[in-house]
Amino acid sequence: MTQTPTVTFDAADTFDFLQQADDEALDALDFGVIAFDADTTVKRYNAHESRAAGLSHGRVLGHPIFTVVAPCMNNYMVAQRFEDAVDALDVTIDYVLTLRMRPVKVKLRLLAGPRDALRYVLVQRQLSPA
Repeated sequence: MTQTPTVTFDAADTFDFLQQADDEALDALDFGVIAFDADTTVKRYNAHESRAAGLSHGRVLGHPIFTVVAPCMNNYMVAQRFEDAVDALDVTIDYVLTLRMRPVKVKLRLLAGPRDALRYVLVQRQLSPA
């Protein structure tokens, strides 16, 4: 039995891992992964994010991330950063998701390579204080 390799939300090699990972490896992660192409069409969506957001793969895959899937990210903090990225992009921001749910504090990690086909929004939900 082969163990599926995993990576953490903030690891230095996360982008490289995501570029090579199969669906099983993405689904094993403990944070959300939304991958989209240069036209902003969602191409990959992991099970963790599907459960946490309450959106099925069918509702997300093949749709534009910033206008259909997550319009709450269609702003200068998220969408514009991908638009402005000339070389690589790797930034982590505190954010509040608001679409179809009560506001949820998260950390977003925005990842893109200079010529790589897919770009990534990683979503790490913050635990509420007990």
